[in-house]
Amino acid sequence: MSNIPLRTSSASHSRGGVLRHGWHWNRTLSPRHTIENLFALADVHFDGARERDIQVHNERLFRRILTDGSLGFGEAYMDGDWDCASLDQLFDRVISARLSDRLGMTLPLAMLMLATRISNRQSVARAWKVAEVHYDLPTDIHEVTYDKRLTGSCAYWKDADTLDQAQENKLDLICRKIGLKAGHDVFDIGCGWGSFLGFAAEKYGARCTGVTVSKEQVAYVKRRYGSLPVEPLLMDYRTYRGPQVDRLVSVGMFEHVGSRNYRAYFECARRLLKDDGFFLLHTIWENERHPVIDAWQDKYIFPNGDLPSLGEITSAVEGLFVVEDVHNFGPDYDKTLMAWNANFQAQRATMAARHGDRFCRMWEYYLLQNAAAFRCRHISVGQLILTPRGVRGGYKALR
Repeated sequence: MSNIPLRTSSASHSRGGVLRHGWHWNRTLSPRHTIENLFALADVHFDGARERDIQVHNERLFRRILTDGSLGFGEAYMDGDWDCASLDQLFDRVISARLSDRLGMTLPLAMLMLATRISNRQSVARAWKVAEVHYDLPTDIHEVTYDKRLTGSCAYWKDADTLDQAQENKLDLICRKIGLKAGHDVFDIGCGWGSFLGFAAEKYGARCTGVTVSKEQVAYVKRRYGSLPVEPLLMDYRTYRGPQVDRLVSVGMFEHVGSRNYRAYFECARRLLKDDGFFLLHTIWENERHPVIDAWQDKYIFPNGDLPSLGEITSAVEGLFVVEDVHNFGPDYDKTLMAWNANFQAQRATMAARHGDRFCRMWEYYLLQNAAAFRCRHISVGQLILTPRGVRGGYKALR
């Protein structure tokens, strides 16, 4: 999972039309002039000639941004109100300039923040929503976007020239980091389309079990890896009960756990792992804690998503695990997302015929928005190695 570059914290709420960072909302100006002045802070022009500039097809765009913020901006793109020759360049500018913070509070964002405050948006009952919206999309969408194993998380581009090789490198790096051996029992929290399960069974001779809330993913794993010692289960990680395992992994799933549930997540992980085991957590994290994700991504891509900060992770593991290693390779997700978009664009005409142009605009918006977020270092991705009792003499970090 990748996530969430455009958001506003509660501290950025406007008062009297003056927003933080020195941008003044002059309410006597037209919506167009107001938004033009805002985007000028990121050196982005409307109807300009550069690749990052926005081409306006419907003047309602400006009112939609003022009223609904990032949600309105994204929906306007899906509806064809505007275009841009290079969405990733545009979002690199927009995110770096923190334009959402400068715009201030909008109704969709306020409602999202209220829901986060009064409820557990990642409860067992709600955990299935993200599968309905994203992971249970027709498999052909994921097949044309991802690598040959359908690895829906960041690749590792060291010593790789292609997406397939970069994803194989990532899977092999995980196996080496946890010291995987033939005959080991491995559990994958959030197994996706089974890329790690299949790789670990094929290449290392491991016995693999994984859980996911996506029925489409379970069906895919069973079809593809049915001849291997691989078992995908359709269930929330909190409801799984099974024997302890030698190795534990979680790749691109922690972004769905939610801050209210971090401690429970790691308690589940500790219960599953043998005392001498290793746990690799692969996740996106943010530089500063925010109470909610971007409203557009919450609605269309990752409902109830919540990015952790490193501080939240390390606090949640206290008394349960020793943090042996932290490996940040955030820029690799920019390259991964750009490769995903190139794959998708190569099949865009087919995808539009099957799923509609509005869906295609949504998908490319999602991929390129997030590529920019990693490019400008707004968010990062990496891997943590956790052990129940620590490695005597120290853990030998692998890169």
